[in-house]
Amino acid sequence: MNRIECDLLVIGAGSGGLSVAAGASQMGADVVLLEGHRMGGDCLNYGCVPSKALLASAKAAYGQAHTAAFGVADQRPQPDYAAAKDHVHQVIGTIAPVDSQERFEGLGVRVIREFGHFTSETEVEAGPHRITARRIVIATGSSPLVPPVPGLDKVPFETNETLFDLREKPAHLLIIGGGPIGMEMAQAHVRLGCKVTVIEGQKALGKDDPEAAALVLEALRSEGVEIAEGAMVSRVGGQAGAIEVETKDGSTFHGTHLLMAVGRKANTDRLNLEAAGIETRGNGIKVDESLLTTNRRVYAIGDVAGGMQFTHVAGYHASVIIRSALFGLPSKVKASHIPWATYTDPELAQVGLTETQARDRYGVKLEVVRFEYEHNDRAIAERKTKGFIKVMVSGGRPVGATIAGHQAGELISLWSLALANRLKMSQIAAMVAPYPSFGEINKRAAGAYFSPRLFESSLVKRAVRLVQRWIP
Repeated sequence: MNRIECDLLVIGAGSGGLSVAAGASQMGADVVLLEGHRMGGDCLNYGCVPSKALLASAKAAYGQAHTAAFGVADQRPQPDYAAAKDHVHQVIGTIAPVDSQERFEGLGVRVIREFGHFTSETEVEAGPHRITARRIVIATGSSPLVPPVPGLDKVPFETNETLFDLREKPAHLLIIGGGPIGMEMAQAHVRLGCKVTVIEGQKALGKDDPEAAALVLEALRSEGVEIAEGAMVSRVGGQAGAIEVETKDGSTFHGTHLLMAVGRKANTDRLNLEAAGIETRGNGIKVDESLLTTNRRVYAIGDVAGGMQFTHVAGYHASVIIRSALFGLPSKVKASHIPWATYTDPELAQVGLTETQARDRYGVKLEVVRFEYEHNDRAIAERKTKGFIKVMVSGGRPVGATIAGHQAGELISLWSLALANRLKMSQIAAMVAPYPSFGEINKRAAGAYFSPRLFESSLVKRAVRLVQRWIP
């Protein structure tokens, strides 16, 4: 057994683990990084990157068929599903060198391409190596959750880990799960010429603001996506090319391909956490507000920590623990400023409290201000007028923002900045956005907060009249 001692051991080379390893090594720590599968983890290979690349192909196909309103004749798109997947893998290949073993070794990280498991509170075994580290970071991410649905073990199905290698265009794609992954892939596939049915046991996009979710779902239905809500799956049957899904209400759905998109599970099975005295909680490892596990030498970050399962959260977690793991300084994670987005068309984005959550917390002290896309000149010019922003405000400060519409994922960043720094609405209103731009939507939302205070106030009007009498 080859024995290695280091300052920091990182288990998992996804977005969080890579961020920790790169930062720690460049600041002088002796770092070992373990990865038993693909460098870059789920995001690069099976998640964010390939899904957005496929959505880009689908957007191009949709755009060809919807140009008449701009004075350009519509064209019938001829999507090539296999070529779209070539685009996906070209995108992955372009980004992959940034996450590669060679790059990280160039940064001074010792990269070992093996899975690791604990043998004690301070030691991890990986292949022929036994590693002792002062601090250990678990960044093993998550995998697709495949529930024990009767018959599923006898029917071929896709997950996000296999979908992007599929080159045969599905004639009719059945998607079990109406969350962000399911709805993004539904729209991508319907735009690429597939028939699509989404089967959701509760509410599609059920974790989002209902008004915003309704706008997105209406858009998807208008493009031909069939969405069955309240349809709990009871059985799956059939064979390749002829799959059927039965639900508890007696309905049966028929399709050629099946995608399981019902959620994620933390990757902990290989770790032998008991040997290190590390406890789990719910769908992940139990951590405190500093991301420390029940073993005070070990951190858990990203999806495996059981909270929000987003790439940018893993990156944020990495920045939090660098401070404490390398410098011994207190550092705590908070979630109030973490945004998320669903990249359908229109997009849906959220940060902080939803309207329902904010009303529960602040009651009558809450103000909800909103602005409609249809009043934004850039949106009118580009015919992207379906959408709205609403901002939840208490004590003059935003406590949450919901955006449904074009570029919502871009626009939400301003409100994350506001929540992270406890900015006031007056500071948002002081921003100057270029005209015409979608960025004005944020500015106008802040203006909507002050409009009644300025233009509907009898006190302001009396003050203006008084000043006008006295100035020369």
